[in-house]
Amino acid sequence: MADQAPRPAREFVVEADGGSRGNPGPAGYGAVVLDPVTGEALVEAAEYLGVVTNNVAEYRGLLAGLRAAAELDPDATVHVRMDSKLVVEQMSGRWKIKHPDMKPLAAEAARVFPPGRVTYEWIPRASNKHADRLANEAMDAGARGEAWSPSDSTAELDAAAADRAAPAGRTAGSRRTGAASAVAPAGTEGGDGGEPAPDGGGAAAGEPLARAGRGRVDAASLGAGTRAATSTGASATGTSGAGAPATGASGTDASAIGTSGAGAPATGTSATGTSGAGAPATGASGTGASAIGTSGAGAPATGTSATGTSGAGAPATGTSGTGASATGTSGAGAPATGAPGTGASATGAPATGAPGLGVAAETSGEADVRAAKVVASPGWGPPDMGAPATFVLLRHGETPLTPQKRFSGSGGSDPSLSPVGREQAERVAASLARRGTIEAVVASPLARTRETAGIVAARLGLEVAIEEGLRETDFGAWEGLTFGEVRERHPADLDAWLASPDAEPTGGGESFAATGTRIAATRDRLVAAYAGRTVLLVSHVTPIKTFVRLALGAPPESLFRMELSAASLSAVAYYADGGASVRLFNETSHLR
Repeated sequence: MADQAPRPAREFVVEADGGSRGNPGPAGYGAVVLDPVTGEALVEAAEYLGVVTNNVAEYRGLLAGLRAAAELDPDATVHVRMDSKLVVEQMSGRWKIKHPDMKPLAAEAARVFPPGRVTYEWIPRASNKHADRLANEAMDAGARGEAWSPSDSTAELDAAAADRAAPAGRTAGSRRTGAASAVAPAGTEGGDGGEPAPDGGGAAAGEPLARAGRGRVDAASLGAGTRAATSTGASATGTSGAGAPATGASGTDASAIGTSGAGAPATGTSATGTSGAGAPATGASGTGASAIGTSGAGAPATGTSATGTSGAGAPATGTSGTGASATGTSGAGAPATGAPGTGASATGAPATGAPGLGVAAETSGEADVRAAKVVASPGWGPPDMGAPATFVLLRHGETPLTPQKRFSGSGGSDPSLSPVGREQAERVAASLARRGTIEAVVASPLARTRETAGIVAARLGLEVAIEEGLRETDFGAWEGLTFGEVRERHPADLDAWLASPDAEPTGGGESFAATGTRIAATRDRLVAAYAGRTVLLVSHVTPIKTFVRLALGAPPESLFRMELSAASLSAVAYYADGGASVRLFNETSHLR
């Protein structure tokens, strides 16, 4: 048999961009891999980065685009087009890299393909619309407390609409057929000098969070916020930050189609309903999320529990584990079912997709993405209510009393964190920093919560506010005792306490009814103070369970039916009409 001819290497065009609203400020990147002949978008990638500089975001976009191209064909040759003069000149070896945050990113980008297989070209921003839209979608998603959703992206449609609206000869589409770009202007951007001397890179940059994609490539192998592009139908239109029309894919949950440009809000409607502030958008399967358990385009629903209520009060049920949620309640009341790895549809229509495309054993990074999408995502309320106040509820880390299962309320010894508890606080701090959604930190006045909050706030660059109402229940004479010891010493009082929320612990402690009244007042006060914001509340077992119980409208005895681990995360969103939606409960993936 004659030897087969070697397969010719493919050629790709990578367009990438990054932005920072503040420089440094909330930042994100976007990247797209294109077929150089047809201009077809093969893969899109985007990610919210938290607070970084514009230049770092641009480098992260470049790295994501190169990795996406390598996933398609590691033997390919790649032509990179960016509107960042700085990145193009530095990666071409003509300017020196001085900034310590950019050196490792540049070095990592240089290692994705062998030397000589990647070329760089500067293009005007007007010719980089697709990547720019993706970066803005990622930043908009981060501002809403979500991860960028491939299924919700309208970047390709937006760029195409902008091309059609542009004057002849000035369309971004020229970049997709190999047309030469304008000559790069002199000067640099950002703030990392432009000396004409090449410089080596440093250590490899960290891997982005993993996200499953969809389409013609193996989506499970792609990096953070990556998807294979597919064709979409007619779109609705909104307004982008730069004034160009922003279009939403037919049937997608566009979440008010986000904000673009310099952060000005963009408004628009999806194909069949307005999204964003809580109203479900209908049409595309796999893009909706129930109150608990689903998280958009097939993200696993690990750590969620039982039943919650949506903004309109309809129950939504989610499953734990690593699959898409089994059943949720849609806006119309019909059950929304999802095939494995695809997520549930907002309208209740079955979400379809090949099993196994987006669902694998969940890593801590994937859990961060999934939790960030679930926490503070829109509910089912009317669109004019605005963004909810979202409380991310963090139980403090372990103290010496925690593993011994001793009563430890606000009337005892006020223990500090143990070494294990401090490590737990560091882990949750790292997880929350990756999500980039927390805007304020409020803590109970007790030592263990103040210490936990301090560790997290230091990582996030925030201050800690103290709220007396978040303190633990006072367990009176039971402080420091185990349940068995209380049973031996105060059996009648314990039986009464278990039977009635009005019963107080021995010695004049606080009843669960009194705790509930206190937490309800604290909730109302904090919802008013932090309307529309995502706030970390660092508290204790009983207060956190009470927040959840009140949101669900559950009876007081439900407190005995919840398990809440040390350093776990839960979340409840509160809407302007008084509705509440439990988004997360006892999430501990960051500790594994």
